[in-house]
Amino acid sequence: MRIDVFTIFPDLVEAYASASIVGRARKGGHLDLRVRDLRSGAQDARRSVDDAPFGGGAGMVLMPEPLFAAVESVESEEGLPRPLYLLSPGGLRFDQAMARELAASGAGFSLLCGRYEGVDQRVADHLVDAELSVGDVVLAGGELPALVVVEAVTRLLPGVLGNEASAEDESFTGGLLEYPQYTRPAAFRGWLVPDVLRSGDHATVARWRRVQALRRTLTCRPDLLEARGGLSAEEVGLLEDAGEDRLLSDRGYHETPGNASASPKDAPHAPH
Repeated sequence: MRIDVFTIFPDLVEAYASASIVGRARKGGHLDLRVRDLRSGAQDARRSVDDAPFGGGAGMVLMPEPLFAAVESVESEEGLPRPLYLLSPGGLRFDQAMARELAASGAGFSLLCGRYEGVDQRVADHLVDAELSVGDVVLAGGELPALVVVEAVTRLLPGVLGNEASAEDESFTGGLLEYPQYTRPAAFRGWLVPDVLRSGDHATVARWRRVQALRRTLTCRPDLLEARGGLSAEEVGLLEDAGEDRLLSDRGYHETPGNASASPKDAPHAPH
């Protein structure tokens, strides 16, 4: 997969993207990551890319001329994988589902990193195809969000992870957080690894992990469950069997007679 990243700090992006999973993916031929310097489109000797905003105000804004020039130069000379996304706080929320969609498409895409007070609105209106946000937080620029997108997508590409099952058994898969993980030693400062994980009974381990994922999600991120319509009757049953009646009660869940699913009691915060 080819991903192009446009930034005024190409060395920053390259430093991270040359190591760990992303670096291995590039070396292994799974990822064609091309980091582009937005200053290549600058028209003056100082390679200026920003200017003061019309109407006044603090900070500087990335100008349209160098951004359009940098993107259009690549597009005309090498072709550019589209869509081209602008990393922006007001963009579409990037999540694991979108990472899977981008990885599955195989078509590649491009990322444009904003800086300072943002980019000239004409860039958002006429150059990029859409805007992406990695969360409701303000950063100095789009480089860190771009790296989040690149790594999240890269690790889902076939052949990138040493164990392909890793991508199928982790947080946000099926709308759940991942279950707790343990490794050696079995006893550390008096804290023990749960016996079930050392039992060798794979079916029991799988059931325990499922229950833990449900419990953790219901406790820490009930919004994930709400987004998929709540717990199923089978999931409620698993938690009841594990003695989590208090947790289910606190979250307003009850069995729905005659139905194949369970839903929380009517409440403003509850899924329906």
